[in-house]
Amino acid sequence: MTHAPDPILLVLCSIPDSDTLAREMAGALLEQKLAACVHCLPPGLSLYVWKGELEEQRERTLLIKTQPQRYPELERALLALHPYEVPEILAVRVDAALDAYAGWLGAALT
Repeated sequence: MTHAPDPILLVLCSIPDSDTLAREMAGALLEQKLAACVHCLPPGLSLYVWKGELEEQRERTLLIKTQPQRYPELERALLALHPYEVPEILAVRVDAALDAYAGWLGAALT
């Protein structure tokens, strides 16, 4: 593992607990080459305050692997596909990655 030769972003996005929605969103991002890989985590319980009320929601988290230059278009696509008024979309820069993986990711986005 070394410093990633090409910058990588890990984008986290929570969605309602739906296999269908997870597959549709992941498929759209992959088809548009906005993501090299989308990992759909199993459902979990999210607790949060929305409009002054405590909410509980079964949600899945998508782990979306991309590059920084793709982020603006990826964000627009997520907003268009997402059913929430204000979806959770968080991008984290990856400091280090396996060189072979980073190379594959870059090639998958071209």
